[in-house]
Amino acid sequence: MLLKLAVFAALAAAAALYAAWYVCCFPGRAAGAGDRAPDPARVARLQSSVAALAGAIGPRSLERGDSLERAADWIEAACRGLPLPFISYFQEVRGRKCRIIEATLAGDGRLPGVAVLGAHYDTVASTPGANDNASGVAALIELAREFAARGAQARSVRFVAFPNEEPPYFQTGEMGSLHYAHLCRSRGDDVIAMIALECLGCFRQEAGSQRYPPLVGSLYPDRGNFVAFVGDLGSRSLLSRALGSFRAAAALPSEGACLPGGLPGVSWSDHWSFRQVDYPAIMVTDTAFFRDTCYHEPGDLPERADCEALARVVEGLVAVVSDLANE
Repeated sequence: MLLKLAVFAALAAAAALYAAWYVCCFPGRAAGAGDRAPDPARVARLQSSVAALAGAIGPRSLERGDSLERAADWIEAACRGLPLPFISYFQEVRGRKCRIIEATLAGDGRLPGVAVLGAHYDTVASTPGANDNASGVAALIELAREFAARGAQARSVRFVAFPNEEPPYFQTGEMGSLHYAHLCRSRGDDVIAMIALECLGCFRQEAGSQRYPPLVGSLYPDRGNFVAFVGDLGSRSLLSRALGSFRAAAALPSEGACLPGGLPGVSWSDHWSFRQVDYPAIMVTDTAFFRDTCYHEPGDLPERADCEALARVVEGLVAVVSDLANE
């Protein structure tokens, strides 16, 4: 009996170690690649984008008059400033039309398929949404600007802005990213990766500033100074690949989490929509309400967004997108 108990305990310990490895062990160093300052021009552009969406426009929702339409107008205007073709897809939600805005950097044909980066531009009706999610849209536009300047990659890259990620549309058929994901699947698009940019402007240095879903916290730091790559169990390969690329280039701490999709926070962005149609998809995030005390609150204002850290996130994501587009 003692021998059986010892064997059982050893097997249980081995299983726990494997589970911990599977959840959080990925290539590269979590600490980032040094303390170099981000490009001041990039920081200024990100600040301007966040201020335009969360300041000049403010709450962006079908429940707030024409605010969602004005945000879409602003994103289209930003796309016109890039040498990239873009198209708006119209989605009817509760008798009103919303826009999904897609800018595409066409590949040169060396590799098949397409990589998709996406961010939702709506908010809950009560918040100006600087972090959630003007920060994600600002990063999306900055990445589109970067790759437009670089020119064609081996495979195509799309930069897509989605409406209606927030409640009451969240994880329903009215979610803009789900509408787009079904469109991609119906026309046979070979989406090799989708990355959702979700809440990227809140970074904190104080001990205890980071929280986690149940049973996860012991594996990660208690300071909210890192960006997280998060995916469900079916997207581990993409998560490992993307986080390894990020860590090789970014001057910002990063963590990875591959967890069951039903855990709180794991599927809470537009990557969920792509997983519904079996595309590999992950989220890059500051972890939102696990860190940000103004999440979904009126205090989510532009001046709170840490655009220097956001610029470092963008720098790391440039490497991620480049690798996805060329390998």
